[in-house]
Amino acid sequence: MNRVINIILGCLLTGIGTLLLAHAHLVIGGTAGLSLSLSYLLGIPFSPAFFVINIPFYTFAVLRMGWNFTLATFAAVTLLSGITGGLEHWLFNGFAVAPWIGATLGGGLAGLGLAILFENRSSLGGANILALYLEKKFNWNPGYTNCVFDSIVVLSGVYAAGLLRGLYSVLAVIVISSVIGYCKSRSAKRAQVLSTAVES
Repeated sequence: MNRVINIILGCLLTGIGTLLLAHAHLVIGGTAGLSLSLSYLLGIPFSPAFFVINIPFYTFAVLRMGWNFTLATFAAVTLLSGITGGLEHWLFNGFAVAPWIGATLGGGLAGLGLAILFENRSSLGGANILALYLEKKFNWNPGYTNCVFDSIVVLSGVYAAGLLRGLYSVLAVIVISSVIGYCKSRSAKRAQVLSTAVES
């Protein structure tokens, strides 16, 4: 039950952060960033674009991460799509955000939400799945892995957002990755302390 509550909380925080980024007209990495770029370029809502883009990644998740992780990820993607659609309609309709607020506050909330999802063996698809797989396989920090993939997506999305907002987008990626990396390091230290206490 705690895992379900944490996944809902993670999706809520990520959803608010993503909408702040979207209303600041910034681009972030992963499938969320691709979805934002498509919404800017094609004038389509973020929620359905995000849901559809994630579909191909479920095959990789099933093969490499198992059904439990895949179903949790599918639930999180679906939940985030619903949350962002609902918040967009009820709270963020016509809402403008300064780029620096979107990059810092939006990036911070999105990073915290993603960290909570990672901690509860879930993700939001796309590069998140690959980052968690590389952590499981090689013990790579998912915050740093996400930063690499996100930077590539952001650079390709600068065309959609413009150069200045592209630079703010890079700041948002750094904030998101730093929050994820910090939370992951704290979690690892906590697990090490608990392990030492049990062995004692």
